[in-house]
Amino acid sequence: MKYEPHEYQKYAVEYIETHLVAAIFLDCGLGKTSITLTAVGDLLFDSFEVHRVLVIAPLRVARDTWTAEADKWDHLQNLICSVAVGTEAQRKAALMRKADIYIINRENVQWLIDESGIPFDFDMVVIDELSSFKNHQTKRFKSLLKVRPKVSRIVGLTGTPASNGLMDLWAEFRILDMGQRLGRFITKYRTDYFTPDKRNGQIIYSYKPLPYAEDAIYRQISDITISMKSADHLQMPELVSSEYTVQLSEDEREKYTDLKQELVLSLGDAEITAANAASLSGKLYQMANGAIYDDSGETIQIHDRKLDALEDIIEAANGKPLLVAYWFKHDLTRISERLQKLHTPFSLLDDSASIRRWNNGEFPVALIHPASAGHGLNLQSGGSTIVWFGLTWSLELYQQTNARLWRQGQTAKTVVVQHIITKDTIDDRIMKALSQKEHTQTALIDAVKADLKI
Repeated sequence: MKYEPHEYQKYAVEYIETHLVAAIFLDCGLGKTSITLTAVGDLLFDSFEVHRVLVIAPLRVARDTWTAEADKWDHLQNLICSVAVGTEAQRKAALMRKADIYIINRENVQWLIDESGIPFDFDMVVIDELSSFKNHQTKRFKSLLKVRPKVSRIVGLTGTPASNGLMDLWAEFRILDMGQRLGRFITKYRTDYFTPDKRNGQIIYSYKPLPYAEDAIYRQISDITISMKSADHLQMPELVSSEYTVQLSEDEREKYTDLKQELVLSLGDAEITAANAASLSGKLYQMANGAIYDDSGETIQIHDRKLDALEDIIEAANGKPLLVAYWFKHDLTRISERLQKLHTPFSLLDDSASIRRWNNGEFPVALIHPASAGHGLNLQSGGSTIVWFGLTWSLELYQQTNARLWRQGQTAKTVVVQHIITKDTIDDRIMKALSQKEHTQTALIDAVKADLKI
């Protein structure tokens, strides 16, 4: 295909080419892969500023997306990509092959640097989903930081730079600029921009930003960061968010309250315990969805409220395709059983074949887990409605999953995001948490928006 970039894409390409360190915060659907490949092609073959490029990406994106984009556009046909995924032998063979761009999944970064025995001689690194490096304690972070001084150019790509708040940014920018803007040590970053929030004596569980922190942090990173929202640059469909509320019966409510207050709930012969707050939150989350694992891992049915709601939504859709997001394995089992009972064709989106069939409109209901489908999948051809049967605490997974449908190429005028919420349960808190985190995310995106002269 002939590449005819939008003005914002030209701007982003030039930005990457003119900055040795670049943080590119682009919403899903804005074409960050083609933008980056265009810039890499120019740097390789026009200005000869780089010679060997490493792309680090989520597994599916590494395996499928980058090579598909390189094959898709006419001006990228001379780029040779080698995908280093699979067994150790396959990865080594791919890395020894002569190519311009080497693509590896993020789980193998530590292997490449510390264990493969292959010299790290890449002069440019692209991190697709920079948020994968938000935790400075991970092996992948420590390994990449070790070889970072060898790299002359680095690009960080993401649509969700601060999905859990401003604390995430330190590690991401420590990798990018080696600590020039937000400091070399997390302790100093915390001291400069945060104050202890939840604590127990000397033990601090969380921090909250100081009043001036957001502006100060954005100011520090603004010289290497551009940010763009799809709604500003594309004719995006309208995004409609709605809630389908279900109510627990008195008996179900009593069980929920008992567990919440006592941390122990007896159901027949099975006993369920929640030893701490995190565990309790997970148990309550399961109960809101309608089933719960007992201490031996068996599933105990609590209610069918959400299944009944999903059935109503499917009936109301009248054959219009629905993407259903679930969280727990027992959600998947129970939803599958209900759909079979209704004789409704469905598929779990877990491989290339099922994704292709969904996009071809071959079944009215597709089931998706946010953690396995958050990044890089194009599902917009198959439908325009997503139903959240079970929510997620992760803003990043939430936004990325919604963006599988609400993206460039969606032909429907409206994309509907429907949440099945069990009233007066932890579901309400999760929705509120997602909303509050989104405010931080939105503030970050807005603060470093590219000043496009269009």
